Amino acid sequence: MGEHFDRAESVLQTFGRQMEPAIDIEDIHADRVAAFLAGTGPVTRYWHRKHGVLRGLYTYAISRGVVAASPLPTMVPKLPTRFVPYVYTHDERGRLVRATPSYRQHSRKLEPHTLRALILLLYGAGLRVSEAVALPLGDVDLPNALLTVRNTKFHKTRLVPLGADLQQVLTQYLAQRQTAGHSQRPGTPFFVLRRGTPVSVQIVEQNFRCLCEYAGVRRSDGARYQPRLHDLRHSFAVHRLTSWYRQGADVQTLLPYLSTYLGHVNLAATQVYLTMTPELLQEASRRFQQYLGSGAFSWNIWWASGIWRVIPNAVTATPSCCCSRLSPTTSTNRSISFRLMTSRPSTSGCFFKTWSRGVNVA
Repeated sequence: MGEHFDRAESVLQTFGRQMEPAIDIEDIHADRVAAFLAGTGPVTRYWHRKHGVLRGLYTYAISRGVVAASPLPTMVPKLPTRFVPYVYTHDERGRLVRATPSYRQHSRKLEPHTLRALILLLYGAGLRVSEAVALPLGDVDLPNALLTVRNTKFHKTRLVPLGADLQQVLTQYLAQRQTAGHSQRPGTPFFVLRRGTPVSVQIVEQNFRCLCEYAGVRRSDGARYQPRLHDLRHSFAVHRLTSWYRQGADVQTLLPYLSTYLGHVNLAATQVYLTMTPELLQEASRRFQQYLGSGAFSWNIWWASGIWRVIPNAVTATPSCCCSRLSPTTSTNRSISFRLMTSRPSTSGCFFKTWSRGVNVA
């Protein structure tokens, strides 16, 4: 059926390593299963992934008479709130790039110009870091400004066109790579360490963490993780969408193109990347006003009880259900999707709309 079981295989292998090598499945008790599920940190979505894989294993084992009952816990913790990625501002992106030459006293394995080119590629083309470090020299066609990204997360291969600025950045990196005397064979990695060996995801992430600390790029919203390298991909998607709104483009039509460019299998996967920022909210609000026409009404957008509420200024009293008005300076990150339920508002009462992940504003 084309289904891949890589994740399930990884979970089962980890489960097997944590049990005794020669233990029989019927001798695995509930306390050991609970310890495997709990891990060493707080409950995350990975807890539920492990639970789902083991539930499938024990359902099969019970149906075959291998075990009499499942040792899985009957009480399943609530699924944690989905992690909200960090969207870098244009100023933060600039600070990170400018800090690459001086963020470390000794550049060690990963040279500053390599890290700079990687950061600009991840942000400028929305690549996953694993895709960037796996690029072979032969798949980087700089004269035609085109990358071939093969066998990615969803076992897909795609072509990624490059803008003129990013083409220039990678051309400059390639010249530095050639000057250093690294191999020019098509199958060798495009991004290499000082001695010409491949760059690993772990090395890039470690250096990026140091770079963020040096450049003073931090998040203070209580999130579990500080700004990550992968968040550059999220920032690419959000900034692309914001730019389309400002250009007056048909975002509904362009979203499938963005999904394809990112290498997603469907629009639902792309929606996870479309985190709400004040700038995106402002542009979506402006587009909404344009849809309503240039009448006597202006509109405020409010967040309350899990619902975005669009309220005409003609309403003199603020509804009691609404809270903390959003403004362009608000730092809240929200993921949204908009569906217009009626063509024109009324001047009385609230105009309610439900928003969820992704952006779908006509």
